[in-house]
Amino acid sequence: MNFSLVMSEVTPLLARGMVITVQTTVIALIIALMLGLLFCLMGMSKITALRLIARGYIWVIRGTPLLVQVFFVYFGIPQLIQALGFNFRLSPFAAGIITLSINAGAYIAEIFRGGIQAIDHGQMEAARSLGLSHYRAMFRIILPQAVRISIPALVNQFIISLKDTSIISVISLAEIVYEAKIYIGRTMQSFATWTIVGLVYLVIITVLSQISTHVEKKLDYGTRNRHAN
Repeated sequence: MNFSLVMSEVTPLLARGMVITVQTTVIALIIALMLGLLFCLMGMSKITALRLIARGYIWVIRGTPLLVQVFFVYFGIPQLIQALGFNFRLSPFAAGIITLSINAGAYIAEIFRGGIQAIDHGQMEAARSLGLSHYRAMFRIILPQAVRISIPALVNQFIISLKDTSIISVISLAEIVYEAKIYIGRTMQSFATWTIVGLVYLVIITVLSQISTHVEKKLDYGTRNRHAN
């Protein structure tokens, strides 16, 4: 086994796969942030129907494996739409984004809920006493603080979603794990290839973890400074 040869051959493939991995993760998380905020607010709404919808969504997504969700989106939904008489198919890229968005959205909703609940209830009461409506107070006073508190957890969710793209390879999304499997199928160099893939993930996750730690320290430092003043 020539490790350096495998490295030189597989690196361009993994680089191409990593581009797809990052693209899928970034697009999915942008959508997931919007879904998370929407279902967080629905879950905290005074309207019973909205609360039930939000809780049902979070319950289903958090209670089922990501792999099942991938197959449901990629195979199940198109089959259902085709049964209704429409010609509909999803590309692996689109199915991957939809699945990751829905999956991460449920967890982000809970992250936002925790951030909002961490804010002193007196701030909402003070904002209402100044004449702000509940929704204006939420968007102008509470949510900015909740997002700030939630940033470390959101970075952690980014890391989780990035790793979860490896599961999407089962539907032939050409991300890093899929490219690695194709190379191994051609060369049978399993040990060296998976070692390199593991190292690539370790480097990326370590960098993101350091960024998360740095951001958390900055936020904590800023909070302590405000309290000191």
